[in-house]
Amino acid sequence: MPLPKDLVEGHRRFRRDTHASERGRYRQLAELGQTPTALVIGCCDARVDVSKIFDAEPGELFILRNVANLVPPYEPEGFYHGTSAAIEFAVLGLKVPHIIIIGHSHCGGISAFRKMREGENIASDGPSFLGGDDSFISRWMTLLEGIELNESDVATYGEEMALELAGVRSSLAKLRSFPALKEREAQGLVSLHGLHFDIAEGKLVGLEPDSGRFVPVVEDEAAV
Repeated sequence: MPLPKDLVEGHRRFRRDTHASERGRYRQLAELGQTPTALVIGCCDARVDVSKIFDAEPGELFILRNVANLVPPYEPEGFYHGTSAAIEFAVLGLKVPHIIIIGHSHCGGISAFRKMREGENIASDGPSFLGGDDSFISRWMTLLEGIELNESDVATYGEEMALELAGVRSSLAKLRSFPALKEREAQGLVSLHGLHFDIAEGKLVGLEPDSGRFVPVVEDEAAV
């Protein structure tokens, strides 16, 4: 089966309209390497395009995507940790000054976790590589076991979004379980940020360190 025609045509447009006009930037990135402003940990949901959300240039963001934008705890005795490896490289190799966790509305992973909390077997509801009553998704979503909804989040945004925000809060806490990252944060060398993207409205809310509340990132929507 060949590559879809719309992807081939999209690449042709990229070569013609984007790469040709920014050839110098791309050559500089190739020869000098990357110095991204931030590591962004987002969901693999096709509707959440991190570069477009921030109108970012090539090389500006080091983007890590997985189901439900989750961060596992620091586990030096573990085996295959793609997420942890990317965090390690961004923090110790690239020395990014910012790490952003960005959740989003209508997250399928969070929805699956909600069903698990309510006692439903999500493996029986959909496809599973593992078969039986288990799936990779259900195992992955156990990273959220024990989380509690923030009352302020529920009052302001409702229970569905509050659960998505709880996932962002959980991932921020797990980032701080990495000793080297926690040390760099204490030294003021890296800042952690929690965000949530509304797909339909295109709006971001961010976690305020002082108040502990999620508030709009852009206060004056008329200025957008």
